[in-house]
Amino acid sequence: MRPFTICALLLLKVTFGDACASGQYTESGQCCSLCPAGFGVEVECGKEDTKCTPCPQGTFSSSEDLGPCLPCSGCPPSVPTVSSCSATEDTQCECDNGFFFMRDYGLCAPCSKCSRGEGATQQCGLQGDTQCQICGPGTFSEENASTKPCQSCTMCSDSEVEIRACMPNSDTLCMDKRLDILSRPAETDGPHGTPLWPGGDDVMEGRETSSATGTPKFTSQDGDGSNNILAYVSVLAAVVLGLLLYVAYKCWRSCKQKKALSKARAAELGTSPEGEKLQSDSGVFLDSQSLQDNQASKGTKRDSKLDTRLYINLPPHRQEEVERLLQEGGGRGWRQLGAALGYETEQLDLFGRGEAPSHTLLSNWAQKEGSTLGLLCSALARIERPDVVTALNCPMQGTSVV
Repeated sequence: MRPFTICALLLLKVTFGDACASGQYTESGQCCSLCPAGFGVEVECGKEDTKCTPCPQGTFSSSEDLGPCLPCSGCPPSVPTVSSCSATEDTQCECDNGFFFMRDYGLCAPCSKCSRGEGATQQCGLQGDTQCQICGPGTFSEENASTKPCQSCTMCSDSEVEIRACMPNSDTLCMDKRLDILSRPAETDGPHGTPLWPGGDDVMEGRETSSATGTPKFTSQDGDGSNNILAYVSVLAAVVLGLLLYVAYKCWRSCKQKKALSKARAAELGTSPEGEKLQSDSGVFLDSQSLQDNQASKGTKRDSKLDTRLYINLPPHRQEEVERLLQEGGGRGWRQLGAALGYETEQLDLFGRGEAPSHTLLSNWAQKEGSTLGLLCSALARIERPDVVTALNCPMQGTSVV
């Protein structure tokens, strides 16, 4: 009989609007109380009501709920702290513009952008990533943005006609009802009301005569239309001719550089002792420059494990060269290096959303303890990138062929 009474009491509370905020009840039918912000659950609701306790130092609770106090998070060394953790708020970390702090991974991730047809309900910042919502009736969004909300649709005025209705990804398209495409110029467009063409009076008289007979008389404009078409065709032909000349010049210059490069390599093979020896022994020509590169890469592989220099202490121009090589690496670029350094796929996907993922990866890795050149060279060797190892250990050199 007692369970039936409790159920009836709960139904009456819900029916008359006295709903329970926590959604849980004690065995006697009393609504379980929520712990306020800054408090955590000490004894869960059951036979008796919820018992709450203040969050101790190092923990927080930012809202009313039935959960315990959560441990405070900390900002990485490279991310400044906006506000320290309190009983009601977690630590606030400030990232650069276009990034937000991801607490699960302890790093600054690029902000998401709302696509066309969606508007930002929460801007990316201290509160987290961008929150997007599909634009409802009467609103639209025509661009990918992380800060702009949905905008109100334009209403066509009385002097305009609606060509296209407003949609979530495009605004209303209106057009003026009075178009001058088919209208003829007035006969007294000249100054002081004088006719625009010579003999305007005759034209006016002829028009009045024609209108009296019921047949309208129109002025021919075929000459002006032909002149406009000829002008457009001439401009288009000039643009096409200019493009063809530019492509021909680029092809000629590329062929010239390739020929000069082949001559230079042939001269190197003719003067290199290693090239002559291999040529005389086996009859096969080998590029001496390739042999030097292979020897240099082997030397760097042997020495890289002993290199205890920190990557963060490299000169900026050397870091930029490494980032550029990894960005252009294709199938053996920054993503494969990140996997070799121990990053998870979710973290690499976050880096890939930015404009310079290789810079984001190496900057984040450089903040970790033990980020030496030896470890980096070892990871580069595993993904078969000796060119990047060479860029790390040798000064940048360039060869130009004239």
